[in-house]
Amino acid sequence: MKPRQQRMLAVGLAVVGVAIAAALTFRAFDENMMFFVEISDVVAGEYPQERNFRIGGLVVADSVEREEGSLAMSFRVTDTRCEVGVVYEGVLPDLFREGQGVVAHGAMGDDGVFVADKILAKHDENYMAPEVAEQLAQHVDDKMQPLQGSGTGCNS
Repeated sequence: MKPRQQRMLAVGLAVVGVAIAAALTFRAFDENMMFFVEISDVVAGEYPQERNFRIGGLVVADSVEREEGSLAMSFRVTDTRCEVGVVYEGVLPDLFREGQGVVAHGAMGDDGVFVADKILAKHDENYMAPEVAEQLAQHVDDKMQPLQGSGTGCNS
């Protein structure tokens, strides 16, 4: 092989290698992407069916139920318009309480209850996850406007 052909082969293999590495990287990003879905959308059935996602809102007062002698528990989360039930088995963050903001990672179960594999609680009294704060603010604004047309599908 001539030196020119060797250089062309080396450049071609380098380009193919970079393309394969980029394809694998983008595939890994796609598989590990975690979407945030509003509770109102979850109730409406608009959520990723085949992958995990995040929901966030406020823990509904008097909704936390713990199984005695187990780490399993259930509670309800609201965006001030709709509510969804959540089941979780594991150790909760110290700041988890009723009326506080939480973000849950997991997927919807067959029975319409969100099965969480991770629960995050806000870390101080002034902070709330940006997605949850925007969602709650939007639903508070929606409540201030008079209802038009047919209902919203959840607590109006």
